[in-house]
Amino acid sequence: MSAPSSPVLVIGAGQAGLSVGYHLIRRGLRPGVDFTIVDRGPTAGGAWQHRWDSLRLGDAHRIADLPGMADAGVSFDNAPPSPPASVVVRDYYGAYERHYGLAVQRPVNIASVSRAADGGFDVHAADAAGTFRARVVVAAVGTWGSPRVPSMPGADLFRGLQITTPEFRDAQAFAGLRVAIVGGGASALGMIREIAPVASSVSWFTRRPVTFHDRESSLREDLGRESVRLQDEAARAGRPLPSIVSTTGMPLTPPIARMKREGLLHRLPMFTRMVTDGVVLADGTYAAIDAVVWSIGFDADLGLLSPLGIDARKGVMVSEGHAVAVPGLFLAGYGPQASTISANRGARVIARDIEQFLTDAVWPPVPPSRTAVTSDK
Repeated sequence: MSAPSSPVLVIGAGQAGLSVGYHLIRRGLRPGVDFTIVDRGPTAGGAWQHRWDSLRLGDAHRIADLPGMADAGVSFDNAPPSPPASVVVRDYYGAYERHYGLAVQRPVNIASVSRAADGGFDVHAADAAGTFRARVVVAAVGTWGSPRVPSMPGADLFRGLQITTPEFRDAQAFAGLRVAIVGGGASALGMIREIAPVASSVSWFTRRPVTFHDRESSLREDLGRESVRLQDEAARAGRPLPSIVSTTGMPLTPPIARMKREGLLHRLPMFTRMVTDGVVLADGTYAAIDAVVWSIGFDADLGLLSPLGIDARKGVMVSEGHAVAVPGLFLAGYGPQASTISANRGARVIARDIEQFLTDAVWPPVPPSRTAVTSDK
């Protein structure tokens, strides 16, 4: 079965995919005609729709508005603090989609993207949506579906509960248990905050100490810029992306400050192996553990691109949002574009380069100003 086709197919309707859609419209491309956005989620909200119900916007990193969001009548700057973050983001992204007529098709679960005989792409859905045909594919798939799981000795022997962040639903599953939470980022701290009130004990493990910064500090802004630089450097070189939190540290938000005051953030060096009913600590001693939460970050969820030779765990050569080795493929929200702020600039560049590629088929895309300079030589 063949699905209705457009020259451009955007896979994913989170912050990156919607931002690309906005900038494509700004360049005169029409939703449903010149480009199509598909999303595997049942509703608007990107990965946020899958977050646990007790998570509030104030508990997480600040969410920046999508480009043009104010014109849709909503802004995260004055979002209500009491509803679940999943509900607020769903409603705001939904309003954004309707205002700009983005006509996102959902749920559409894309299984694979392969090269078509005509040089474009065959995009195969795992459901009744069929196969899409496109000259350009924008993978704006995020990371939520690809949590990292470490290669920990003894993990297969451990008889307790093991989950990753996306599998967390309710803290009551950990009531009365001795819980190890692994990771130094926002997800790990969120797990500590959620689980500590009901667990028998919570132990926090990271591979390196975590630095906390005042959320408004200029130092943190400098570190954020350095993290983006390192992400961009790795992407351009085709290396696996480095951890963001290891460069930036964590913002000392009010919830995190409360956790520090309550003594919940006593960090332990990473344990060395797991046994049937616990872990062996860095000093060689044993600690009884009933459950482990792996909150150690995410890889870009690019498994659907494996027919094109793409593997996020090995690294992908990406420059200005385009996959250097795969003509017509863009990775929105990848590496330096991952934050809500940088996603807007990245989406603007991607939309510009899509229009240029559709016009001249030159890869990698060359912006018109650079083309003019080159032609004068």
